[in-house]
Amino acid sequence: MPAQSEFGRGFVVNLTLLSRHFGLPPERAFFGAADHLNDLTVPEQFRGTEIEELVERLRKMVIWHQPGILDKEDAADIRRLLNRIAIAVDTRLGIANPDAGKYD
Repeated sequence: MPAQSEFGRGFVVNLTLLSRHFGLPPERAFFGAADHLNDLTVPEQFRGTEIEELVERLRKMVIWHQPGILDKEDAADIRRLLNRIAIAVDTRLGIANPDAGKYD
């Protein structure tokens, strides 16, 4: 059994942990967020799909962000991207009409 992860390990777990960061005020959202990417694993059934592409985009956006520069805009873009990932996963799992809602 692998050692317990410090910042989460998995797919849904790590997306949830990232979502918590981006529920914070934008100037605080990015601090420590990249740590949750270390053991973020795209499940085999999602490899080569839109989901994997969106996750790679998420990785780049979080890692390349420069704290203090465009925090509000980048955090909003990442929240929208996390919603897109959730919708893509639900669609892939057979949910007919997933929707992130009006107030994200």
